[in-house]
Amino acid sequence: MNVPKHVAIIMDGNGRWATLRGKKRSEGHLEGSKTLEKLALHAVDMGVKVLSVYAFSTDNFKRSQEEVDYLMNLLVKYFNTKFEKINKKGIKVVVSGRKDNLREDVLKAIKDIEEKTKDNNVGILNICFNYGGQEEIIDGAIKLAKDINEGLDIKNFKREDFYKYLYHSLPPIDLLIRTGGEQRVSNFMLYQMSYSEFYFTNTYFPDFGKSEFNKALFNYENRDRRFGGINEQENK
Repeated sequence: MNVPKHVAIIMDGNGRWATLRGKKRSEGHLEGSKTLEKLALHAVDMGVKVLSVYAFSTDNFKRSQEEVDYLMNLLVKYFNTKFEKINKKGIKVVVSGRKDNLREDVLKAIKDIEEKTKDNNVGILNICFNYGGQEEIIDGAIKLAKDINEGLDIKNFKREDFYKYLYHSLPPIDLLIRTGGEQRVSNFMLYQMSYSEFYFTNTYFPDFGKSEFNKALFNYENRDRRFGGINEQENK
């Protein structure tokens, strides 16, 4: 099976999943966090090396204070108590995003989980929190400008060289999945998805289990990835 090395998921539909069941939106986020833990373990079993997930965008601060606080508390709770299976599996956890306007307990939880799992090498779980794709490019450009001012020779600078200026130097995204029925990228990992294959599903994220994930992988297997070239076999 042709397994994508880097899979990214826009985890959409938690709130709508809860509303349909007469529950609070927070209960949808809780179910979504349980699904994420299962998928992180399953993705490694399927041969995926990097799983990136959109947990909280820079624009999510526009939501109610109650929902924002719940999501912050959920991250702290899961990093402190619920990620032991992920650590035992050998998965390294990294968090991508801006650290400003995050609470001290959130920053500490992020620092602790990254330190705890830093030597794991079976796979990587990249959690994008307080994240924006355009913001990441801006922050990377600022880092690059600083290096240029300090004497970096950019005469032969290539697009792949810019990856080390992003929040984490991860490989390009092979497969982008968005759950919940929407078909847009919502400012998510824009630089890394330049040649990604897209997979959209109406399934809300809490219901996006192992079988749904496998459907996306099987769909990817049939894609013809050309990276700007042509399929020589088809053009004979």
